[in-house]
Amino acid sequence: MERISTDILIAGGGVAGLTAAAAFGTAGFRVTIIDPTPPVTTGDAEGSDLRTTAFLQPAQQFLEAAGLWTRLAPYAAPLQIMRIVDIGTDAHVTRDFNAADISELPFGWNLPNWLLRREMVARLAELPNVDFRPGIGFARMLARRDEAIVTLSDNSQVAARLVIGADGRDSAVRQTAGIGARTMRYGQKALTFAVTHDAPHDNISTEIHRSGGPFTLVPLPDHDGKPCSAVVWMEHGAEANRLAALDAPAFEAAANDRSAYLYGPLKLVSRRSVWPIISQIAHDLTAPRTALVAEAAHVMPPIGAQGLNMSLRDLSCLLDLAVAQPDQLGAPAMLDSYARKRHPDIKLRVTGIDALNRASIAGSPTSQALRTKGITALYGVAPVRRTLMQLGLGAG
Repeated sequence: MERISTDILIAGGGVAGLTAAAAFGTAGFRVTIIDPTPPVTTGDAEGSDLRTTAFLQPAQQFLEAAGLWTRLAPYAAPLQIMRIVDIGTDAHVTRDFNAADISELPFGWNLPNWLLRREMVARLAELPNVDFRPGIGFARMLARRDEAIVTLSDNSQVAARLVIGADGRDSAVRQTAGIGARTMRYGQKALTFAVTHDAPHDNISTEIHRSGGPFTLVPLPDHDGKPCSAVVWMEHGAEANRLAALDAPAFEAAANDRSAYLYGPLKLVSRRSVWPIISQIAHDLTAPRTALVAEAAHVMPPIGAQGLNMSLRDLSCLLDLAVAQPDQLGAPAMLDSYARKRHPDIKLRVTGIDALNRASIAGSPTSQALRTKGITALYGVAPVRRTLMQLGLGAG
């Protein structure tokens, strides 16, 4: 049976796993990364991930250190203003959170997920110490004192000092390690798609609240000369399924109604995808020779661009510990430090996004009125507003 040795085995070839491979590979570690499904790297291919990711400022710095940002920057749409619009009551409320209040840079930059995969795979090809094995999955693992022996789906084996589980909310690495997870369900799904519109987005990400969940338009580069935005439309599950089944004209009419025509008529320019919405936190972040990151460790509704940015904070923490003491890679002390540093932040943010989502779902007039008053109150106190923006970027 073939067995190779490496410093780090990464299970999961999504955006988080590919970023991890680039980051640890750029830092000089030997990396093997596996995923049972080869990455789809074009937007019109079957199975393409049509969602987008907004990278916040700290994430951009991490991507730059990993050799990724120079590849991504030409395609990135800056997010200068985060706008919240509440149309759940008779009096509409609009509040803008402007990055200029706290920084000379925008809050972040938005990119399509399929494009991220394309550029990240290209970056891995530049790193001779990174072995990317698409089409090969994680089968089982035996953790020993100095290494973990991982058996792959092709029956080959990898001996690694550290195994990173970046293999999603149903992580095989987490299950093999015997780590459970607490899951919260909302009866919601998210529709994701791209639209063009008449009004320029002016680098403003607009989150529209009514009931069922937010309808968020996030800037993208122009499409065929027209302003373009990615949309995440969260709705009750049955309604999301109904909307997904509509023909294009009927779906556009529903989307225009839900957006209150704030950008003018919306024109669908991509396929639609539907994703279940949950919150989830792993009971533990580590096991012998194993660290969980990204959705293997935590899942949350797509509000406030926190999901993948929190995942990159996992990777940044893990990388800092590895670089500081490379001889302790995967050792108990390193893994204990990782869990101790990351768990409070994960718990805080998952709990906060859970509360925001439950408030957004609220359909009764009383609940909507309370939500509107809360937005107004939080925005009205300048120090609180600045603190919220800094927390959103990952400070604190």
